Amino acid sequence: MHDHDAAREVLADSKKRTDVFVVDNSLGDVYELVSELRQTYPRLLILMVDEEADFGMPGHADEVSVEPFKDDDLLKRIKRLTEERSLQTLRADALPPVRQFAKSLRRAGPGQSRQQAAVEAIKELGYDYVAFYSVMPTTPPELSMNAQVGPHAVTAIAPQKQDYQASLVGWVAQNGQSRIVGPDDEPNHPFVKQGRFGAGACVPVGTTLRFGVLLACREQPNAITEQNVLMLELVSAQLASAMAKQARS
Repeated sequence: MHDHDAAREVLADSKKRTDVFVVDNSLGDVYELVSELRQTYPRLLILMVDEEADFGMPGHADEVSVEPFKDDDLLKRIKRLTEERSLQTLRADALPPVRQFAKSLRRAGPGQSRQQAAVEAIKELGYDYVAFYSVMPTTPPELSMNAQVGPHAVTAIAPQKQDYQASLVGWVAQNGQSRIVGPDDEPNHPFVKQGRFGAGACVPVGTTLRFGVLLACREQPNAITEQNVLMLELVSAQLASAMAKQARS
């Protein structure tokens, strides 16, 4: 890719998931691009290549390589970052909020009660509004809200369905990559786009089999971080596991 727009276009493709993004510093304005991508794709691994430098400052990137092709430096850094990400997830999985949610899932009955337990657990993490949209295996797939929690003034007017092709929920359902959005981002959710909330995060529920998507919103702009999204993904993984067990039984 030779320009920023081409990179954005590839990452925005709902049908092709990208887990690692490598960018050459010679592209120009790379730090601005990386900062933008870090906010939009919080769980994307970003590596910068800078062969002109004696040493590298990654900025918002996860890592920098100044000799990418010497002794497979770039490949080794990608492998190490991937392993560190897995360890980070394992460590966070033992945090009290995640353990508490696992207990509440076991107490909840089958079906919608588990989804409601998930949105309520996420709200306890400091969110103002949370919703779960299930993926229905129609053609095209249908996204229907099954559970939500938040102020009555918001839940009373919440959209019950989201477009599979043209919405934030649909993008995450197709791509499987988590997203953070503000009012000006596309695709989006009506509550964030219309300014009811300043920030929203969307994470998939299920990998091989996509059960749905979780949406979590906060009133303050720029109030959702990569670490926040990691916690959302851990709750999502617990919910997906419970739903998979139910589907098998």
